[in-house]
Amino acid sequence: MLRKLAAEFFGTFWLVFGGCGSAILAAGFPQLGIGFAGVALAFGLTVLTMAYAVGGISGGHFNPAVSLGLALAGRFRWLELIPYWIVQVIGGVAAAATLYVIASGAPGFSAGGFASNGYGELSPGHYGLASCLVAEVVLTAGFLIVILGSTSKAAPAGFAPLTIGLALTLIHLVSIPVTNTSVNPARSTAAALFAQTGALSQLWLFWAAPLLGGIVGALIWRFVLTPGESPALVGQEQ
Repeated sequence: MLRKLAAEFFGTFWLVFGGCGSAILAAGFPQLGIGFAGVALAFGLTVLTMAYAVGGISGGHFNPAVSLGLALAGRFRWLELIPYWIVQVIGGVAAAATLYVIASGAPGFSAGGFASNGYGELSPGHYGLASCLVAEVVLTAGFLIVILGSTSKAAPAGFAPLTIGLALTLIHLVSIPVTNTSVNPARSTAAALFAQTGALSQLWLFWAAPLLGGIVGALIWRFVLTPGESPALVGQEQ
């Protein structure tokens, strides 16, 4: 179990450090930054690389909504859910703290939004609460379906990390202007703790919506797309 938790810590650290780091340090730097598309690709690459690196140890969740969805789909032990959530949040916060140390070394540094998520005035496109809620639920549900489908017994072996990484890239391409893309409560918590925009007051949405989306995606997969599927639990052999 310790190895699994360590893998989830490092995987979530890498996701927040690489994904949020690209937004904080490189998105608009100085006038020829990587932009939204570059940030979207960075998030996808973090999941792809860590899924290959440590996915065989912990299942490669790196996201409380994914862990919840996998448990509902019968792919993950409920007993391990809360420990996974704890280390995912700790890993994300450790990454955000590391980014803060790095970013604060620049002249005139201001944390500002610090890659946090938000709705209304804190949404990059000033989208309202309802729009942000729907976007996060739908995109997280789709993400779970991709994860469950690409890791099913019927899927080609060895391609799941690539598929999941590309899915997360697509999700960010769609929703960065809407919510700055969460679909991951650990990532949202980590960034909100260091933001100077009141992001903490809106953090509830970026727990509630991804968790709801994870539930919806898992139930669609289990009872609509593959009724009766009873795959082995993720990581059972460890």
